[in-house]
Amino acid sequence: MSAETFELQGAGWLKRRPLADLLAALDRDGEEARVNGGAVRDALLGLTPLDVDIATTALPEETVRRVEAAGWKAVPTGLAHGTVTAVVDRRPFEVTTLRRDVETDGRRAVVAFTRDWAEDAMRRDLTINGLYLSRDGQVHDHVGGLADLRAGRVRFIGSARDRIREDYLRTLRFFRFHARFARGPIDPEGFAAAIAERDGLARLSAERVRAELLKLLVAPRAPETVAVMAGAGLFAPLIGGVPRPSRLARLAALDADAPDALLRLAALNQVVREDAERLKSRLRLSRREADRLAAIGDGGGPDPADGEQAARLALYCLGREAFRDRLTLAWAESGAPPDSAGWRSLLTLADRWTPPKFPVTARELLALGTPEGPLVGETLRCLEELWLLGDFSLPGNWRSLLPDLCSRAR
Repeated sequence: MSAETFELQGAGWLKRRPLADLLAALDRDGEEARVNGGAVRDALLGLTPLDVDIATTALPEETVRRVEAAGWKAVPTGLAHGTVTAVVDRRPFEVTTLRRDVETDGRRAVVAFTRDWAEDAMRRDLTINGLYLSRDGQVHDHVGGLADLRAGRVRFIGSARDRIREDYLRTLRFFRFHARFARGPIDPEGFAAAIAERDGLARLSAERVRAELLKLLVAPRAPETVAVMAGAGLFAPLIGGVPRPSRLARLAALDADAPDALLRLAALNQVVREDAERLKSRLRLSRREADRLAAIGDGGGPDPADGEQAARLALYCLGREAFRDRLTLAWAESGAPPDSAGWRSLLTLADRWTPPKFPVTARELLALGTPEGPLVGETLRCLEELWLLGDFSLPGNWRSLLPDLCSRAR
């Protein structure tokens, strides 16, 4: 395929320090350096690039020499694969030597360095990620990425099956990027290759699968993409359970303005508390993530039909985060529309009402003659139940009820 060049307009970020300084140090004296990958793609879409990676014709040792000669720090992140992390003014940039794959096993590759930009482009995954941007603002395309970006297509470079066999994570990246950037149907060759090579997903680490899935779930077209994956049998093996794409779609209609990856994961595959444990194990979730899923548990959320008093009780018992999570999932489960006033009002309860603190202490019970020991705690629990039944209010004669409560507690 002949290379296409295109002048990128409005790339002021390319001229700003520290990136401009790093490119100036690398892109001279017989070596060439270009921004590559996602930063180029995002810039072409009018998005501000967050992480900027650089490709260079220089060998890793020369990259290290130039970075250190400029007074910056060079971290040998992956010298065998040609990658050096240049830390310039406390900002890291991955700088990788052009390369071609010599041998792959679906997870790792043995590479050989090259000075051929087209050869380097051909080893990348998707055409829209195979673009380069030189510091004069010229976009270089050896794989048809510009045309695909304009058309809203996401497809593999060259043979889809070959690209997937080089790294099985590319199956998930294919669907994630489709959900984020594509405007039309899934590329048929890529989809067929993903199905044909699906057994390779079992070779991926849980951490890599987790990272891709959580990014996929918040993409603009996540619900329909996940539904296609589920229909092809590509999702269940990843999570170890039966996915529920219809519930995910209903939740996505509710949280479209601020998509929540973990809540969407729960909508897709959590029904009972045991599901939270399974997801924690299968995806190596963090303790914080696992605790949040466990708090969602298998309990239903509040319902507008139960009234606000019941919702206040749920908020007190669950806490703000679990209350919001359960309520949002219950809303999605109900099928009520996103503009439902009743559900929306309940969801704002956690912001407009602060649960009161239970007004009785163990010290007060002791002062009123409750015997020391476990009976104090049991009596407190009985009193709290009475307080909750009274909509966070104790009867005026609660002290006279203590003997009876103590008797019940025994």
